[in-house]
Amino acid sequence: MPGTVCLGLFFALGMTVASHPAAVDMAVASAFQGWWRATPGRISQVLSDLLGIVVPSVAAIALVLALFLRLYRGYRRDASVLARIALVFGLCRLTSVLGKPLFVRARPRSYPEFAYPSGHVVAIAGTGMAAVLLCVWFAPRLTRWAVLTFGVATVMVALTRLVLGVHWLTDTIGSVLAVLGIGLAAASVVRLLPGPVHERALPA
Repeated sequence: MPGTVCLGLFFALGMTVASHPAAVDMAVASAFQGWWRATPGRISQVLSDLLGIVVPSVAAIALVLALFLRLYRGYRRDASVLARIALVFGLCRLTSVLGKPLFVRARPRSYPEFAYPSGHVVAIAGTGMAAVLLCVWFAPRLTRWAVLTFGVATVMVALTRLVLGVHWLTDTIGSVLAVLGIGLAAASVVRLLPGPVHERALPA
């Protein structure tokens, strides 16, 4: 249910702002206008690339390597969980690929591709979704830290995209809604939620 609600909000927001920026979009864009040309823009570019490209890419590679390593060592149940988490991660990442041509929203300034949702925000939020699921199954005590860490990282990436003037505020909000929607729905379908109770019932 939460996933469906988030997906509904994602589509509703996208349809609402696709043709014309919301008032809050215009206000935020005006507040950051021109910042991308100065030092804040250079700092934001580094943080944006690090958290929105490098971290998600490294996380994806690490997840796939862990999956094959567990398979190689014969830990099929662990491998099954990792495979399902990788699937959820991949589906989350697809939301920006499929969403941009669907809503065809222009950027605040001239920039390649469409705006809604933000690919960088989707990437870090999707990484956070995968990290939380990993903690739920393999390190429950770290789950809250994963939520907090990637929550902060997602906000930081969203802020950098605003400072750089390449996204509207609602692009970043929509990105989080998309990841929560697809992530929660997919995790439920592949039995990663609410916890490892299903896996405990399986034979070794």
